[in-house]
Amino acid sequence: APPNRGAAMAARAALCVAGAALSLYALHVEREAARDPSYRAHCDLAPAVSCTRVFSSRWGRGLGLVEPVLGKDSVANVPNGAIGVLFYLLQGLLGTQGGAVASVTLLGTSVASALASLWLAAVLLFGLGDLCLVCLSTYGLNLALLGLNLRRWRRERAKIGEN
Repeated sequence: APPNRGAAMAARAALCVAGAALSLYALHVEREAARDPSYRAHCDLAPAVSCTRVFSSRWGRGLGLVEPVLGKDSVANVPNGAIGVLFYLLQGLLGTQGGAVASVTLLGTSVASALASLWLAAVLLFGLGDLCLVCLSTYGLNLALLGLNLRRWRRERAKIGEN
């Protein structure tokens, strides 16, 4: 095992815990805003810096892509925060496993999360005109996980090439 494997595992654990916490917070904000329209989250700093507005918008569920196709009430139209919790749980648990299958799965799901992050960042900037600090933080975590997973996948490929 490479000498930095422990550091990579610690970094993965920290990123996944932070991501899961932010995702749970997003779910909390969305639920509270649905319950009480006057609710304002701690991440609402100004009219154009509001995670409540983002999480309550159609873009806060199913990446904003499910509702126009399957409808607002579709079971597939889950909150982005729920997708995030599952993603960070998968990354954390699968990150403890060795082997090529785990490596490829981690990289594949990480690429998907990076693409989703780019999509949602564009929606924030061009569609909603909002600066969601929780969203931007998760995008950063997703990119950091992508970097870890890319390095791990390259190490795995090099190992296979040696055999």
